[in-house]
Amino acid sequence: MPQVALIVQQAEALFCELDKLPIARRVEALNQLRRQLHRHSPFADQPVDCVQWVPAETVEGNDYNPNTVAPPEMALLERSIDADGFTQPIVSHVEDDRHIVVDGFHRQRVGKSKRIRERIHGYLPIVSIRLAQAGRAERIAATIRHNRARGVHAVPSMTDIVVALLRSGWSEKDVERNLGMDADEVVRFKQVSGLPELFRDHEYSRSWE
Repeated sequence: MPQVALIVQQAEALFCELDKLPIARRVEALNQLRRQLHRHSPFADQPVDCVQWVPAETVEGNDYNPNTVAPPEMALLERSIDADGFTQPIVSHVEDDRHIVVDGFHRQRVGKSKRIRERIHGYLPIVSIRLAQAGRAERIAATIRHNRARGVHAVPSMTDIVVALLRSGWSEKDVERNLGMDADEVVRFKQVSGLPELFRDHEYSRSWE
């Protein structure tokens, strides 16, 4: 048997034992196993290589994040996590028994909401920032970099997305609800596209009468 296949087979035999453990013990075991794998990983210098699930109450927001999210965007974030699950861990710094958020303040807020919290058993996914960036100044800088690196959607890009969704059969209401837009925004993107067929079934306002 090839070496890799043998290692996987041996690991699977051990992993079957995990199913016998209660949730808390299983999560603890999985976290330890991931840390051991991380030690031997060629990507050990990358935080995302070692995602840990920790009790939600141990994750706290920082006191310096300048990023604010308007209510519609927060609602969209909650819908995203509800529909797609956590696709990004929360970036944090370990301080005593707490995990202080470096990036993902709003993700941790949503993760503590009743609906999401029940789904993920009261835990949150985190990665720890590199030790070299553990000082307060370095963490603030890291938070700013994360915020600014996300940037904003360019109008042409969003126009293409809206056009593609409408052409795929989505209604304007579908676009509004799933992309967190209001009706006027959808109309503006349709206008920017310059495609008359997108207005074929559009209901125009009668406010001019």
